[in-house]
Amino acid sequence: MTTSTNLPGHPQVPNLSEVPGSILGRDSAVTKVLLRRSAAARRARYSTIKIWVGAICAGVVVVPVALAQLLPLPDPIIGQLSESSLPPFSAGHLFGTDPNGRDLLSRVLHGGQTSLVIGVLAIFVSGLVGIIAGAAAGYFGGWVDTIVSRLLEAQMSLPLLLMLLLVVALFGPSIPVITLVIAFAQWPEPARITRALVLVEREKPYVAAARVLGLHRISIITRHLIPNILQQVLVVVLLLLAQAVLLESALSFLGAGVQRPYPTWGGIISDGRELFVTGKWWLVTIPGVVIALLVVGVNLVGDGLRDRVRRAKGDQ
Repeated sequence: MTTSTNLPGHPQVPNLSEVPGSILGRDSAVTKVLLRRSAAARRARYSTIKIWVGAICAGVVVVPVALAQLLPLPDPIIGQLSESSLPPFSAGHLFGTDPNGRDLLSRVLHGGQTSLVIGVLAIFVSGLVGIIAGAAAGYFGGWVDTIVSRLLEAQMSLPLLLMLLLVVALFGPSIPVITLVIAFAQWPEPARITRALVLVEREKPYVAAARVLGLHRISIITRHLIPNILQQVLVVVLLLLAQAVLLESALSFLGAGVQRPYPTWGGIISDGRELFVTGKWWLVTIPGVVIALLVVGVNLVGDGLRDRVRRAKGDQ
């Protein structure tokens, strides 16, 4: 048995029998199995699964759409009437054809390019406007915050689809107009989250230190505040991509999107909806499944990334 040694002028040496076993190299009661079963570990696994499943769903759509110009596909606009309304898996037509003899796979992929370009441009514009407006409202406060907050409330009180249809009817259904209309409809979401985050960040010591050093307020916002909140805001902006694609498809379905003969996902569904009841199910089902895969994939990726960002912020 080891005893403690107490000598005058020397620190007391503890009895080794009283030292915890983890310090002496003994096994801890917290095993790897318990760590894997913890709530934090489960949340981490679930977020990883969501990211991977979402990336696969979105990739199945995005990759072929991005490569549509390089693939040996028939013309999406000009068809052959002798091959009209062919079912899926016909010779030379994987997804079948429409009543005008146009290859449905080619139309879905080329139409996806239009829908994705409009969606990406729309979330870029809405994210940029929302971050600038939200950061200004959160940091400056006062009349700037009042104006931005009233604009947000007015925007969110309007019926979204009716407002989009009105603007498109006034200015015409061109790609720039549709992109700006969708961006205008989506900017409140990044603006709200940016304003809330900046309200928290502006009270932290590093912002006070920047003020003491004499940095201009614009420099504090652009060089310190926005970089610290950008990761969280970008996750919200990514989630808006699914909404942007759905809005563009809805406008095209109602005839207010990109005009025929250029294909869009909503336009393809609109052209085939009357023939759906006659047994030509693929004209509506296939583009609908493509839209659903993209929307579900983007939402899963966004949810997984949001969980990771929250966990990273909590660890700090």
